[in-house]
Amino acid sequence: MKITALDVHAVHLPYAGGVYRLSGGRQYQGFDAAIVRMETDTGLIGWGETTPFGASYIEAHAGGVLAALEELAPAVLGMDPRHHDRLYDRMDMAMKGQHAAKTAIDVAGWDVSGKAMGMPVADMLGGRIDGRVPLISSIGGDTPEAMRASVADFRARGFFGHSIKIGATMAEGGPALDAERIMACLADKQDHEWMLVDANGGLTVEHALRMMALLPPGLDFVLEAPCATWAETLSLRARLNHPLLLDELVETEADLINAIRHDACDGAGLKISKQGGLTPTRRQRDICRAAGLVTSIQDTVGSDIAFAAVLHVAQSTPRSILRCALDTRAMVSLTTAGFDAPVENGGAMVPDAPGLGVTPDLDVLGDPVAQYRR
Repeated sequence: MKITALDVHAVHLPYAGGVYRLSGGRQYQGFDAAIVRMETDTGLIGWGETTPFGASYIEAHAGGVLAALEELAPAVLGMDPRHHDRLYDRMDMAMKGQHAAKTAIDVAGWDVSGKAMGMPVADMLGGRIDGRVPLISSIGGDTPEAMRASVADFRARGFFGHSIKIGATMAEGGPALDAERIMACLADKQDHEWMLVDANGGLTVEHALRMMALLPPGLDFVLEAPCATWAETLSLRARLNHPLLLDELVETEADLINAIRHDACDGAGLKISKQGGLTPTRRQRDICRAAGLVTSIQDTVGSDIAFAAVLHVAQSTPRSILRCALDTRAMVSLTTAGFDAPVENGGAMVPDAPGLGVTPDLDVLGDPVAQYRR
């Protein structure tokens, strides 16, 4: 089997909640996806999506993805998409970094492979684990009352986890406002719920320590990605009584090994596009398992195709280390593909269809913005 063509579709995904706020005053009203259609000489078609979280989250942005694909797509034409590691080696030889762009090609290759073998991708990633995968919401920064209401809304929809965004600037209210946000969002916490307090690398150590000092004892949450650098994170880690997850600082296997070596965290947030696709995410998931680190399987936002990739990884992740998976569909107001994975009883399961199990809506995707042929 050989890759004969790659088409790239550019789709804007409006944020379902109007304005999404992160630490440091970052705001987003929508996200720009690149969706790749991979064609093979067997007639099998694969799909992959990558959606950078704006241009100020990590070193990735929508325009850069399209530019990177101009280099990456011609490099993989003629390759066998089932040889995932070799395909990734070729992309690494063609371009350093650019995980977001590599994701779309890598995921499309897994989709084709699953169809060729007649198997869902989850079964190729180690084998599905029965039962619904618990889902996590993503609550943008807002007033404490508004954030508490958002948590309640997602709770009513069955979500088992909630990612609460903090990182107020001093002008907005600083550590005091963040402490109020945490207390409000945890006020109605259920015993089965998993609560992430996520700063997306937006806190100084001083801010984090002041915020933690304002909280009453006994609040059950996990602090995620408090600081932007390793030095700050290790300094804060030594003075924390709460579990700590890393996210933005862990993009590669080397990053994860460094975190383990320095006992920098108790888990990792693995985002498909941040890690670079299913191939590196699978590797990093297995490193987490070997090290006893818990994982949250997510993406840097996206639509139905991105969620399919997230769910297939999560469905094959041992439940002993899996906390939640992010339903990216809940964050955007545009449906790009059919994917039979409804939210029921707080979770979702991958369908039995081969590959990712997605049926893209070609009317929504529109004409390709770039085409590459062998």
